[in-house]
Amino acid sequence: MPATLHVVATPIGHLGDLSPRALETLGGVSAICAEDTRHTRQLLAHFGIERPLLALHQHNEDAQAGQLVERLRAGDSLALVSDAGTPLVSDPGYRLVRAARAAGIRVSPVPGACAAIAALSVAGLASDRFAFEGFMPAKAGARRERLARLAAEPRTLVFYESSHRIEEALADMAAAFGDDRPAVLARELTKLFETVLDGTLASLLARVSDDPNQRKGEFVVIVEGAGDDADARVAEGKRLYAKLAGHLPPSTAAKLAADLSGAPRKALYGG
Repeated sequence: MPATLHVVATPIGHLGDLSPRALETLGGVSAICAEDTRHTRQLLAHFGIERPLLALHQHNEDAQAGQLVERLRAGDSLALVSDAGTPLVSDPGYRLVRAARAAGIRVSPVPGACAAIAALSVAGLASDRFAFEGFMPAKAGARRERLARLAAEPRTLVFYESSHRIEEALADMAAAFGDDRPAVLARELTKLFETVLDGTLASLLARVSDDPNQRKGEFVVIVEGAGDDADARVAEGKRLYAKLAGHLPPSTAAKLAADLSGAPRKALYGG
């Protein structure tokens, strides 16, 4: 086989989810590019694998990609892993993959765990069409702006969130999408304290607020899409009106927002 960059999925929690093919690949490459070498070293040690580890993260990927491509051109095969799950899904790696493909290097996936897909599979919400949004902005203003732009999105929405922001993120989602929007909160998937809660955004926020244990761990939040209905058009119309009203007379802003969104003008502005 020619030199190959193997993109290898690792467990998101349960070590039994590392596939036999992933084990064989990790044990056979010249080196493994890891987001956190300390974390990956522990994983490899559990399976008795000893391979050189190279740090590849968001702060050095641009600088390292060229050197790694030269190793691949020289005949070395490399594996790319992230701390957990499938590389490049809210994780570093795409710059290396892009550089390798541009250089004519074979890039091969070794599929496995992915928190977003695992959560979708047990959510019970529509999964035929979905939009993966990853992590929301850490700052409240930027997060609320992003959510406002998604209020009329008809596809199921998938977010990642951290323990120290989950409560305020759910509150912002309820404000942007409505308290009654159906959603699922998947926490610590495949781990000892795995929980999957469903309900409205308001009810999920209440459960997280009332139970400190539900604010611990790693989260996937899945929110039902707005659909192609009148409520979605009104939500989009209100978002547009809020933007335009800062620059135009209210009646003009309402007319433009209604024309662009298909929402009734009176639902946006009473004048």
